[in-house]
Amino acid sequence: MNTALIFAGGSGIRMNVKAKPKQFLELNGRAIIIHTLEYFENHPEIDSICIVIIESWIDYLKELLERYSIKKVKWVVAGGITGQESIFNGLQAIYKDCDHPEDCVVLIHDGVRPLINDTLISDNIASVRKFGSAITVSPVIETIVTANENNQIQSVTDRKLCMHARAPQSFILKDIYTAHLKAIDENIHDMIDSASLMKYYRYKLYTVDGPVENIKITTPMDYYLFRAIYEARENSQIFGI
Repeated sequence: MNTALIFAGGSGIRMNVKAKPKQFLELNGRAIIIHTLEYFENHPEIDSICIVIIESWIDYLKELLERYSIKKVKWVVAGGITGQESIFNGLQAIYKDCDHPEDCVVLIHDGVRPLINDTLISDNIASVRKFGSAITVSPVIETIVTANENNQIQSVTDRKLCMHARAPQSFILKDIYTAHLKAIDENIHDMIDSASLMKYYRYKLYTVDGPVENIKITTPMDYYLFRAIYEARENSQIFGI
């Protein structure tokens, strides 16, 4: 079984959104989260979808799922206080319904990261089946430096050695669920993402190349980039460019 866990628990503080969370902002009449979900809904290798969402927006999400005929969503789960807790809530829902968690691939993805493609989903699944993990990455194209508290540069890192860790981040369900249980037992609640958590518990992580435009829509600038890239993709289909 291959399951997508879509994390959409953010409130949009950095987006300066007051009326609705950023995942429900619209482009061409469809919410960002619907743009994201449609890739997983239409992918032949994805069997089911779990969405973790702000509890007060669950009913609104369900209306959107019905309106746009998103049929693979099996679980809609309320988010927690932190991103780590929210993802655990989703994993727990999947795990309880899974007869063979050692044979289930779970693709953890941001609801506000809609610029993915079918190949990336397939590559994530294939990497987990072969290696046990898949961390989507893209190349760093600018110089990376570190500086001290006095703003003095301490090191310049060769950017050829650096990558942006993005999403999906995919694992065997049993492995990622077990890692979360260990973190709870050890009172660890501040891991920035699933890759960091799995690396902390010494799981081997393998990369999958993703598109450079696979950005997370967090700020107004990200939204404008999404709109421009989306329109460019649409034009390429229409005009063959």
